[in-house]
Amino acid sequence: MAITGRNEALEGPIRLGMVGGGTDAFIGGVHRIAARIDGKFNLIAGALSSTPERALESGLALGLAEDRIYSSYKEMAIREARLKNGIEAVAIVTPNHVHMDAAREFLKRGIHVICDKPLTHTLTDAKKLVKSAEASDALFVLTHNYTGYPMIRQAREMIASGALGKIRLVQVEYAQDWLAEAADPDNKQAAWRTDPTKSGAGGSTGDIGTHAFNLASFVSGLEVETLCADLQAFVPGRQVDDNAHVMLRYEGGARGMLWCSQVAVGNENGLRLRIYGEKGGLEWAQEDPNYLWYTPFGEAKRLLTRGGAGTGAAAARVSRIPAGHPEGYLEGFATIYSEAAEAILAKRAGKDVPSEVVYPTVQDGLKGVQFIDACVRSSARDSAWVKFV
Repeated sequence: MAITGRNEALEGPIRLGMVGGGTDAFIGGVHRIAARIDGKFNLIAGALSSTPERALESGLALGLAEDRIYSSYKEMAIREARLKNGIEAVAIVTPNHVHMDAAREFLKRGIHVICDKPLTHTLTDAKKLVKSAEASDALFVLTHNYTGYPMIRQAREMIASGALGKIRLVQVEYAQDWLAEAADPDNKQAAWRTDPTKSGAGGSTGDIGTHAFNLASFVSGLEVETLCADLQAFVPGRQVDDNAHVMLRYEGGARGMLWCSQVAVGNENGLRLRIYGEKGGLEWAQEDPNYLWYTPFGEAKRLLTRGGAGTGAAAARVSRIPAGHPEGYLEGFATIYSEAAEAILAKRAGKDVPSEVVYPTVQDGLKGVQFIDACVRSSARDSAWVKFV
């Protein structure tokens, strides 16, 4: 619903708030950089920590006015909604268990939400949040940042155009090694990710498996029907999985395999995607993101580069710098923010969101939590095939 008295037609950058992500939090810094890269957002308010003292300290360090620094997200949502020039959008960059309640406070006041993934820490909460988002006039954007990479957009465009023909195989993996030992209690990033009360039932499946799952669906355009999963917690005493092997059956007959691990020693951020159809195949790796390998059946493998010959409009519209210059993680995040901005600015002007604007939605977030839930259910039944619901 529209907020009476708020000037949504105000010119200039989108007024942004942030929940979580204080100056001592890695992901908060990433979101702030991403929001600034294209100059479409201005951070003006925040509830940056669950501790009032740290919230104030972080807010002042980031140059926020003291009266726009809040000790709780609810207080922030209520007050900002009443201000004529209050925030138009909020970035939620907290541990998973906070996402639902925080997002709902802003959605019901007509404030657009840009939320970190996974959507929530339980499937029940995910379904509640979907209902809240659908009942609101505000937009809901999920930051699956890898969907913003230019060569991922190129791969998606090629598959949609039929360059690979009917898809047969989807192979995706996301391998890391940073949790190969018991989590250091002083490492906040590791501590909450291995605590099921904060992360949810999924460990590696929730943290990085959802990225792999979302990326495979985003590029291929396929929907999963059933899956079987084998989840392990290799580190003694760990309460969530740190490794998962998942087999996927897609609508239309395609088959897939997903591996995610945070105990694969020697891997830093090994997100890789391979998709094969009747007429050809594509291969992409996040650690070398400006390259996409394309092999038409019966022909030599060819390398497509970001901004290079043979790439199309989908990749070009999310590229910022000339070919041959590295463009990656931060820019991928920035693309999600830029796409969100285009949608929000269209809303400001009372226009439809342009058809070329693409970003992960609350429905994509629900599918991610359904993926975690299905993996846990399957593994508990000795890797039985389960429906994706």
